[in-house]
Amino acid sequence: MKVAVVTGASGGIGAAVTKKLCSDGFRVWACCNRQTEKALHLGAELLCCSVIQFDQTKPEKIAEAFQTIERESGRIDVLVNNAGIAQQKLFTDITDEDWDAMTACNLSGAFRCARAALPGMIRRKWGRIINVSSMWGQIGGSCEVHYSAAKAGLIGMTKALAKETALSGVTVNCVSPGVIDTAMMSSFSEEDIDALCEEIPMGRLGRSEEVAAAVAFLASEDASYITGQVLGVNGGLC
Repeated sequence: MKVAVVTGASGGIGAAVTKKLCSDGFRVWACCNRQTEKALHLGAELLCCSVIQFDQTKPEKIAEAFQTIERESGRIDVLVNNAGIAQQKLFTDITDEDWDAMTACNLSGAFRCARAALPGMIRRKWGRIINVSSMWGQIGGSCEVHYSAAKAGLIGMTKALAKETALSGVTVNCVSPGVIDTAMMSSFSEEDIDALCEEIPMGRLGRSEEVAAAVAFLASEDASYITGQVLGVNGGLC
């Protein structure tokens, strides 16, 4: 049984990815930080799911967590870098603390998780690293400069690492969701959501399960000749 690690597994997309990979036959480690109760509920629901808690802005906690996973499961075959935070602010209002928190979680955390998982994948000559970026990392989002920059950095990391690991049997790809109906949308009014839907060619918000399906495809054997790519799940908006 292949082993997958999903960061940010307590959120809408992360939980959907965890469920989909479990249904596809993976043993999944659901990683969480603050929303431990949600992750534990998910772990209790899925027989093939184990829960591990760590703060991915802290390098030493990432190293400890991945050592635990390797020790208990013997391997990590798939890493889904999904954990992230979001914030809307005018550029001139973004503080150093805002910038540092955004890049620490959304970019540096993904880098450190990949660095922890990759050596074993290279030894086994098989692996999948799937980074969850955002449409705003491709086209930029007004009042989300720090978020957009971190997600764009994740795309750049994906493309560069893919070239480095291709001959080792490890693919590195990126899923780039558009406007997905998750808790991150809770700050939007009904009018705002209606206006967004009018801009989306498919006329609706995306579902977490649709993002999960894209992740699962990239984790599968069917995607063995795909690396360094950005797969948009955005209803035609980008």
